[in-house]
Amino acid sequence: MPELPEVETVRRGLAQAMTGATFTSVEQRRAGLRFPFPERFAERLAGRRVEHVGRRAKYLVIGLDDGGVLAAHLGMTGSFRVAAGGAQDRAAETAPGSFYYGRGKATEPGGTSPHDHVRFVFDSGTAITYNDPRRFGFMVLVEPGGFDAHPLFRDIGVEPLGDGFDARVLARLMAGKAAPLKAALLDQKLIAGLGNIYVCEALHRAKLSPLRPAGTLARPDGAPTPGAKRLAAAVRAVLDEAVAAGGSTLKDFRHADGELGTFQHGFRAYDREDEACPNPTCRGVIGRIVQGGRSTFFCAECQK
Repeated sequence: MPELPEVETVRRGLAQAMTGATFTSVEQRRAGLRFPFPERFAERLAGRRVEHVGRRAKYLVIGLDDGGVLAAHLGMTGSFRVAAGGAQDRAAETAPGSFYYGRGKATEPGGTSPHDHVRFVFDSGTAITYNDPRRFGFMVLVEPGGFDAHPLFRDIGVEPLGDGFDARVLARLMAGKAAPLKAALLDQKLIAGLGNIYVCEALHRAKLSPLRPAGTLARPDGAPTPGAKRLAAAVRAVLDEAVAAGGSTLKDFRHADGELGTFQHGFRAYDREDEACPNPTCRGVIGRIVQGGRSTFFCAECQK
């Protein structure tokens, strides 16, 4: 499943293509994906202008001129392709976003894929196609004024790249929690959008064990510990670097300018089982355990 930096990369690519454009038509090629499409989906979008393309956690949030929102989640294999100026050839399309785990395979240039499920056409001549082989993604339409109260968004936690996230906030969120630190960091009701890859990376940079109780990041008076300060800084740094690098990708998948995402070349812990710990003063080895059904990569020598 794409993580926050990958979704942010997609958002930036779509924002260039969609902001200020008006939907002229929507071709819906099936009744639903992970969930059914909203009632009268195509009809309700036609004629609406895109005011902005944002992100909340791992959701793309497309604001419309009537105050409504088109929200999309990419699931495990969802991706968008952009064809500018009415291009009909698949070779002329770009795919904003890069992913450590791959998206759907492309068909021959000029062809269509059986996994192309929605096609949005805009008054600018741009067409955007949503492709999703496993159909775990989904789209919803949120009525004007209903975003904050919507079931998908009302309980989402603080944005780790927002101004409201720092060591004091992190300590407050973790205070009193006996759950393992990694599990607490992945709780979307606490922190929005953090996923397995970047949590492993941030914990390694902060030299904190994924197994330690989350509550150990807060002092008895609620103030952040030194570990909380290191972790808050590491979370932001890892995400910022991953976004700047275009996310993490396999060699088959490129983002809008055709370049590969490169952050996976800088992984310090994730997917490096049995390799030497990259911390220069550490003689440990990166190990792998399973927490909550997900692989955790960390160094037991320097992560305490």
